[in-house]
Amino acid sequence: MDSRRKWIGFYGDDFTGSTDALEALTMNGVKSILFLEPPNETLLQNQRFIDFKAIGIAGISRALSPREMENELLPVFESLKNANVEICHYKTCSTFDSSPDIGSIGKAIELGLQVFQNQRFCPLIVGVPALKRYTVFGNHFATMEDGTYRLDRHPIMSKHPITPMDEADLSIHLSRQTSAEIESMNLLELNGSNYEIDRILESKIKKNNEAPVILFDVLTKEMLTKIGIVLVNETQKNTIFTVGSSGVEYALTAVWKENSQYDLKEQKWSSLMPADPLLVVSGSCSSVTEKQIGYALEHDFYGIKVESSSIINLEKRAEACLHIIHEASEKLEKGIDVVIYTALGPEDSSIEMTKGQLVEAGGKQTDTSKILGEQLGEISKEVIKNTKIKRIAVAGGDTSGYITKNLEIVAMEMIKPITPGAPLCLTYSNNPIYDDLEITLKGGQMGSVDFFVKVKNIT
Repeated sequence: MDSRRKWIGFYGDDFTGSTDALEALTMNGVKSILFLEPPNETLLQNQRFIDFKAIGIAGISRALSPREMENELLPVFESLKNANVEICHYKTCSTFDSSPDIGSIGKAIELGLQVFQNQRFCPLIVGVPALKRYTVFGNHFATMEDGTYRLDRHPIMSKHPITPMDEADLSIHLSRQTSAEIESMNLLELNGSNYEIDRILESKIKKNNEAPVILFDVLTKEMLTKIGIVLVNETQKNTIFTVGSSGVEYALTAVWKENSQYDLKEQKWSSLMPADPLLVVSGSCSSVTEKQIGYALEHDFYGIKVESSSIINLEKRAEACLHIIHEASEKLEKGIDVVIYTALGPEDSSIEMTKGQLVEAGGKQTDTSKILGEQLGEISKEVIKNTKIKRIAVAGGDTSGYITKNLEIVAMEMIKPITPGAPLCLTYSNNPIYDDLEITLKGGQMGSVDFFVKVKNIT
C-alpha cells in the first residue's frame, strides 16, 4: 500500500455532519483531519497534517440550490481525486433530508459520477446503527428519545423547516432528484455469504447501461461490516465514489481493523480542563435542541434570545448584533455561561414571522438560515475576540457552517467524544485568537437533554 495515499476523503454536506464522519473515523483509530476548504498539495504536505490517513472537507451543500451545488462540489471532488484517496465519500445527513431544489443528493451523485468516471456503481449507505438510523427494504427510520419512526412520520424530520421529509422510501425520495438508475440490496440479500452478496450485486450492476446507484439496507453493525467488505473489495478496481451517512465510515473501519495493511491503533484521549465559561450558539429549530437550551437555562446558563425580526431588518441589524455582542461578552467575562439562540423549537412564533418578513422584503423563505447564520457567525467571532474563551458549542448544521467560516478556522481534529455524532474538536487557525479553540458542532437532533452542560464539564 502507498503510505502517502489517503484511505478516504469525504465532503460533508453540512458542518455537523462533517464532524460526525470525523468522529466515526477517529473513534475507530483512523487519524483524521477536517478542513474547511478543499486542501491543496502544499497544505496536505504541511507538517501539521501530513500524517493524517483520512481527510474531510466541511461543506454547506445541504443549503444550496442545484446550480450552487455544481459550483461548490465539482472543485471539491476534483480536489479529492487529485489527493489520491481510495474512497471519495459525499457525506449526507443520516436522516437524508434534501429536496430537488435545496441540498439535492441526486445532484451530488450526478456530479460525483461526472468526476469519478470509472465507477461501476455508486454505493448509497444511509443507515448507521450507532446513531439509531436504520434502512429496511429501502425505507428509512430514525430514533428520537424512546421512539423509532419512519422518516415521513418522524416528529422533527417530517416538519423540517426547509426540507421536510414526506417520503420514507429512499429510492422514491432520491428519484425526485436524479434520473440515475436506482437499485437496492435489501436485508435478505445481504444475509447470505460474501460470495452470494457479490453475485447478487453483479447482477444488479450488469442489468444497467450506466453506473446505477445501489441503496444498501442497514439494520445492524454486522450488516454494515458486510457492506464494508463490498466497498473495500471495490477499491481494488478503482477509487470509488460513495454517498451516505457516517455509516460509510463505520462500515469501512470495521473491515480495516481486520486488515493488517491498515495500521489502526486504539484511540486514547488527553485530559482537558472544564470550560469556564462556555458559549453556546444555536440556530437550530429542533425540539431536541429546545429541551437542551431549557435544561441549560435551568442550570445557570444565561440566555440571550436573538430577535430574528431585527436581524433580518437591514436598518436594525447592526445595532441588534452589537447589543448581543456586548451582553454576551459582559456575562462571559464574569464567568457566566451564555447560550445565544434564535428559536425555541419548531413551534416558536418567530420562525414564521421571520419568513414572512423576508418575503415582504422581496426575499425567499429559504434565505433565513443564511442570513441568521451569517450574523451568528459575526456575533460569535466578536464575542470570542472580546473574551478569549476557549470552548464553544454550536447547534444547527447551517449555523455551524457559517460560524466556523467566520472564525478563520483552517481545519479541526477530534479530541474527545461527547455524544455520538457531535464530538469535541480542536481548531487549527492562522489567527492565534481562534487557534486551539475547543468546539463542538451539534445537529438539531443530536444529544441528550443535558448536552450543553456535558460540553461545559467534559475533561
